[in-house]
Amino acid sequence: MNSNILNVLEKPLFDNAIVNFEKRSHGPYSATNLNNNDEIRIPIQQQDTYTAPYYSLLYIRGRLCKADGTVSATAKFDRMGILLLFDEIRYELNGIPVDRSRNPGLTTIMKNYVSISQNESLKLENAGWIISDHFTDAEGNFDVCIPLRICMGFGEDFQKIIVNLRQELVLIRGSTDTNAIVGVAGDDEGLRVQLQSVSWKVPHVSVADAERLKLLKYIDRNVELAVPFRSWELHEYPLLTETRTHTWSIKTSSQLEKPRFIIFGFQVARKNKIDKAMSQFDHCNLTNFKVFLNSDSYPYDNLNVDFSKNCYAILYDMYAQFQHSYYQKDSEPFLTTYTYKYMAPLVVVDCSCQNEVLKSGTVDIRLEFGTNDNIPKETAAYCLIIHDRIVYYNPLTSIVRTY
Repeated sequence: MNSNILNVLEKPLFDNAIVNFEKRSHGPYSATNLNNNDEIRIPIQQQDTYTAPYYSLLYIRGRLCKADGTVSATAKFDRMGILLLFDEIRYELNGIPVDRSRNPGLTTIMKNYVSISQNESLKLENAGWIISDHFTDAEGNFDVCIPLRICMGFGEDFQKIIVNLRQELVLIRGSTDTNAIVGVAGDDEGLRVQLQSVSWKVPHVSVADAERLKLLKYIDRNVELAVPFRSWELHEYPLLTETRTHTWSIKTSSQLEKPRFIIFGFQVARKNKIDKAMSQFDHCNLTNFKVFLNSDSYPYDNLNVDFSKNCYAILYDMYAQFQHSYYQKDSEPFLTTYTYKYMAPLVVVDCSCQNEVLKSGTVDIRLEFGTNDNIPKETAAYCLIIHDRIVYYNPLTSIVRTY
């Protein structure tokens, strides 16, 4: 029994540090440059404000139609189809890139498959996560609110305010809309997505006088503020050779960007194919998979999976344990064992616990994997690396330092 129940004289405490917290819309420099291959740059011009990017979202309105303006009866958006329209999303502080997500649609899809639960997926229906015939109306109109926290690592991990610094969100529209749409083969020639408006809704925070005085005193000390987060970096192997064993040397990472998790998946002839969903992955009869960080391998044992005999329990367990290791919470997987096999048989490798030798120098990241049969034609491999990153900024001098 807690003895605190006897403290009848305890006074109530009220948190009045924040006096106002409201989302304000910020639009791009040009409201008309929203077409294919355009750069959409959305600034927050006010530098003497406190903003909370973690709670911000992208609000996008548009229309899915044919070239002649009519609506297709068979076409609909794929999962996270709106983000699949873009080649890159980048967040900048004072003109310095802090975090970026290349191919943000596929990056978000892979990250969400391992991160969210069934209940969370319902909330993300408003962001276009759930494939639905009702996403657009009879005229093809749609709108979405996409939280920044599902688009990039900075948006998910950094949950503090940004103080007195110019910010910009940069979106680069892709050259084609085909990957964002699921329909009948041959329809893609006449389909297009017209973006009517793109805005960034960012909470502006007003604090009480006492808290403002504390912040001003801290700023006057001319100290740097840290922005730590885990960045998501997607790598693509566009065309695998038709063999059974493969080695993929991805990159050399510095000690300041230690790889913590590797998420890997195959896609067979899905890119730029309107009759194939970019949000789904293929197992390609995978038998074994290893990540090498210099000479250390993860996982230590061979997997010895066999999808043809329905033996992939160890892969599903690795997938299901991600939330516990990444968020320190009880895992609630979005995919069942059945949907995992046929929708997203992703390989999730936890390499967050590393040898001290790896932490003192550069790290060569290499993948080795094998399959029962030769890799099919037009098979692409995707590897999402989640690694540490830290940025420093000085709110007094507006200097931003990245490593």
